[in-house]
Amino acid sequence: MTATTDQGRLAGPLSVSVANLCRRLQPQVSARTAAGFAEVLRRLGAPLQVAVAGRIKSGKSTLVNALIGRRVAPTDVGECTRLVTRFQYGTVDRIEVVFAGGYKQVLPFAPDGSIPAELGVDISKVSHIEAYLTSAVLQDMTVIDTPGLGSLDAASVSRTEQLLGAAQNEEGGDELDETSRSAVAGAEAVLYVVTQGVRADDQQALAAFTAATASREAGPVNAIAVLNKADTVPPESVEGSDGDVWRAASILAEKQGLLLKPRVADVLPVIGLIAESAESGNFTSADADALRALSALDDATLETMLMAADIFTSWDCDVPAGTRLRLLEKLDLYGIRRAIDALRADETITAGALRRLLLATSGLDAVRARLNTVFAARADGIKAAAALASITALAHSSGDPAERQRVHDAIEVLLAKPEAHQLRLLEALTLVVAGAVDMPEDLAEEVLRVGSNAGVDEQLGLPGAARPELAAHALERAGWWRSFASFGATPAQSRVAHVVHRAYFLIWQQLR
Repeated sequence: MTATTDQGRLAGPLSVSVANLCRRLQPQVSARTAAGFAEVLRRLGAPLQVAVAGRIKSGKSTLVNALIGRRVAPTDVGECTRLVTRFQYGTVDRIEVVFAGGYKQVLPFAPDGSIPAELGVDISKVSHIEAYLTSAVLQDMTVIDTPGLGSLDAASVSRTEQLLGAAQNEEGGDELDETSRSAVAGAEAVLYVVTQGVRADDQQALAAFTAATASREAGPVNAIAVLNKADTVPPESVEGSDGDVWRAASILAEKQGLLLKPRVADVLPVIGLIAESAESGNFTSADADALRALSALDDATLETMLMAADIFTSWDCDVPAGTRLRLLEKLDLYGIRRAIDALRADETITAGALRRLLLATSGLDAVRARLNTVFAARADGIKAAAALASITALAHSSGDPAERQRVHDAIEVLLAKPEAHQLRLLEALTLVVAGAVDMPEDLAEEVLRVGSNAGVDEQLGLPGAARPELAAHALERAGWWRSFASFGATPAQSRVAHVVHRAYFLIWQQLR
């Protein structure tokens, strides 16, 4: 179920319920809190806000381009890389610089179709950049490119920290005071980019994001991470890689997932540069022809050239050095080697087929699939939960005990409704994943499984089982978790157990 309002298209029944709650409460609260609720309503009607964040030079903008399918986010250091840029759907491509006071200035695209590296304005007075693109990807997801953490430019870092924690009013207006603005989260989900080392500020940024988008009432698992530049992981440094670069990156990503597990659902390896080139039209038939010429070189020459980037571009061969430099900028040595291997295995492979092979090599498809699993399929719950977190924070910051209680009671009524069970389940998932509730490992795994977006048979841990067997198992586990909640659990475990019991019972009803 979706609904259309004056704020836009709501993600589903939970968002509709939260939107109705906001409207009912607005006449009952102070003007200041009501203005905050208006911002929450606007955000509920917008597509899911996904921030791409990470340390400086981690390849965030390259990954943004790959996700959008256009080379529109500049990847070289410039003024715009020091600002938050929101890429959202529009019927006409345009760029708007939004100033702190709300004034907007339209800018032309650079000759290469990207946002200009230099904006020609005083960026200290700029709030953020809005880029409207006719990209189908952006109809359901607004992608937010952020300045790199760890930069020497403190203002740039502050913009990212603010977005991950609590953003300024995106409309640039002044109807909200600072307290109200800080209560409205700047992003509802995050794709966090790491390279080979996870650092303390990575952990801190993710912790701040979790705190801003989760509350007692709602705390969705709304963050995943990617290990970018996977092709630069030295296989010899990773035990069990057997000399394979991608296997080494996958093993390293799994280890990083354990480090970041309280904050992210998963860490996936990806090669953003190859993904960007394959998806944005940057890989051309001329590039395929140049790779075909390189594949015809003898083995000894080719192996020597592929040892290092400077050797690849300076070695004497029939393919011009400028052409080789262009290939290097688009694919790096790993992508070049994979393409040449494919050409040698099939001399008739077309440029289009080679582009698709490079896309598969990049790991982007797995990232998109995970985005759909974690974000898109849970958009209604994630948006509703983030909105409830904002509503709660707005009420708590009002300083009026009666107002706080009124909002609290309204939220409790909403959460008692059957359709709100998804929020309870998302909260239970977060509590278990974050280690906030101490669960035996087997029970923790069961909570995560039953709360996943997998098919019912996989949710129940019985893949391929027949419906009668699934129904019997769901009813049996519902009874077990009810008993556990009543007799065997700590108070914190009992809270989760009641939610899991309800989840199993609803699955049983569905199977009946």
